[in-house]
Amino acid sequence: MHNYAVSITRAERRRSIERMLAEGGIASQHDLLGRLRADGIDTTQATLSRDLADLGVVKGPEGWRLPDQAMSAPSELAPAVRAYMLHVDVGGTMAVLRTRPGHATPLAVELDKTRLEGALGTVAVDDTSFLACLSPAMARAVARRLQAMLNGDRGRRPLARR
Repeated sequence: MHNYAVSITRAERRRSIERMLAEGGIASQHDLLGRLRADGIDTTQATLSRDLADLGVVKGPEGWRLPDQAMSAPSELAPAVRAYMLHVDVGGTMAVLRTRPGHATPLAVELDKTRLEGALGTVAVDDTSFLACLSPAMARAVARRLQAMLNGDRGRRPLARR
């Protein structure tokens, strides 16, 4: 570890970011910024945010990851639902998932990786993920499954009502 700032190129800074993310254990941008600075790489939060966006870095339940790490990791939908989702509603063919601010995208990433039956894809904004489904019935089924995960039963299907 260095005690001095090193002047490096953008490519070198991004290689350092990739290396640190590959090593794991990065829980936040602040954590990554601290590690960069500990290695003598002086950068700003704004520059780091741009680097992360350009590298396609995603935040999952286990922390920040490079896109190839996120794609190769097994689905972590149930932990992501419990970590990020607050509530789910259905409107037509859409399941609308409410989260705390900044948590909609990591939830949407896990939803897309899991490829739930009847789900077509997601759109995420700050505190809401919209999950498009094949039909209103599929949207209701997906919402029930996500609610079950939120309640802690890891998505097991409830017994059919008679």
